Amino acid sequence: MTKHIFITGGVVSSLGKGLTSAALGMVLESRGLKVALQKFDPYLNVDPGTMSPYQHGEVYVTDDGAETDLDLGHYERFTTTTTNRDSNFTTGQIYNAVLSKERRGDFLGGTVQVIPHITNEIKDSVRRPAVEGVDVVLTEIGGVIGDIESLPFLEAIRQMPHDVGHENVLFIHLTLVPFIRAAGEMKTKPTQHSVGKLREIGIQPDILICRTEKPMTDEMIDKISLFCNVEKSAVIEELDLAKPYLVYELPCVFIDQGLDDIILEKLHLDCPEPAIGAWLQMLDRLRNPSREVEIAVIGKYIDHQDAYKSIYEALTHGGTANDTRVIVRRVEAEEAEKKGAEKLLAGVGGVLVPGGFGSRGIEGKIQSIRYARENNIPFLGICLGLQCAVIEFARNVCGLDKANSMEFDVNTPHPVICYMDEQLRVTDMGGTMRLGSYPCHLTEGSLAQRAYAQANVHERHRHRLEFNNSFRDVFQEKGMAFSGLSPNDKLVEIVELQGHPWYVAGQFHPEFKSRALQPHPLFRDFIAASLRHTQAEKKSPERKQSGKSVAV
Repeated sequence: MTKHIFITGGVVSSLGKGLTSAALGMVLESRGLKVALQKFDPYLNVDPGTMSPYQHGEVYVTDDGAETDLDLGHYERFTTTTTNRDSNFTTGQIYNAVLSKERRGDFLGGTVQVIPHITNEIKDSVRRPAVEGVDVVLTEIGGVIGDIESLPFLEAIRQMPHDVGHENVLFIHLTLVPFIRAAGEMKTKPTQHSVGKLREIGIQPDILICRTEKPMTDEMIDKISLFCNVEKSAVIEELDLAKPYLVYELPCVFIDQGLDDIILEKLHLDCPEPAIGAWLQMLDRLRNPSREVEIAVIGKYIDHQDAYKSIYEALTHGGTANDTRVIVRRVEAEEAEKKGAEKLLAGVGGVLVPGGFGSRGIEGKIQSIRYARENNIPFLGICLGLQCAVIEFARNVCGLDKANSMEFDVNTPHPVICYMDEQLRVTDMGGTMRLGSYPCHLTEGSLAQRAYAQANVHERHRHRLEFNNSFRDVFQEKGMAFSGLSPNDKLVEIVELQGHPWYVAGQFHPEFKSRALQPHPLFRDFIAASLRHTQAEKKSPERKQSGKSVAV
């Protein structure tokens, strides 16, 4: 029977339940188990698709087209699992499903209540990933213990041991042991209160994972164990990692403390010793790179770390594949528009323009792409990045001065980027987005085909507009190659620039398919090209720098 592990959080938000869940998934996979991961979010939005990146971070897209929480990206980067629409549920989705059943008459006119109807719907959703072959389902409960929004989810998981057996359910609580600088002490009281609140609901955690700034003493562990009624060996320390890119050390931190053995014992599972050789090799390259390269990311939401989370992680993976540390120069698109791309991008090894929506900052992105094109700097465009590259090429190479996307100027005389229904007259798409995985055929010998080392690939999409095929001929005449097309040749998926050292833009989001042990081919080759450019430029005595540069 499939086992269930529930991960809750206490004291404060942003403790890293998503990363902790992902690391736990990797640890269990290393013991030979097949895992599935999912997250429940307590907000009322039906999905994160319409939420601001400033509030929620990036929207992660699955193969089957679900717009989900960014924590699903952590799940896929750490494990071999592929998430889907059963991997993320919001309060809005749960209530919407129950109300739809009520309107259909499924409840035969009965009174619809939080218990049992909402909680039953939550439990049904918990069971969906528990398909044949899955040994363990890890379910992360969003929010903080004590929040009113989380109560139906907590009540539902409280009932799970009664439904599937106590031996098949494990509760892990992630909490905070803060360090009070003024007093020079660490305090366990917030953890005690958090666990007390959880026990009031009827859930006794089996394992506590304590986020700390400083190492905990044996005395503190004894105190937490006593007052929280958790075995001392099951009080696990999760010390703040020295650098952000070292999050991939977290599985090793857990294994070193025997967390995997505790989980297996409590769930009555007999598994081989952890096989983490490949992971340790990846960590060694991550910790001890032989070189570094600086990449400029020109974004609209650059001040929010999580708005481009998968981009930064994919750059890290691409760097690891090249034995290189990637330093990201974060450039606000509007700033590039005001100050000029040349000033902000001087000295970088590569330029990346990510996805997004809306007209704000677009001209700054276009200027940045022009700078990369004219100065032979490696360029990777993603989704909106491709569309901006097309606009820039149309204006400055093809002579279409007023070229634009219909998203920004519906009356443009040269709509080089147009809505899907205008392009294909496909009635079932209408004005909606192209979401999820779609096939792409690659041109033999192209940069993209050499990167993927295959002729056909699948990539995840999230956009409403496409390249306008009416302009294909003029673009090809001027040196832009369409190296990736849909199987029917009607949709442009990848463009490249002939004569440029490395210039690739895709209509999809390759960052969503990059993993710690399987870097995405485009990011891998982009970093390799950026390294070559950096080495060629080393003769220059000065490297101008502007913007925010951080290791990823």
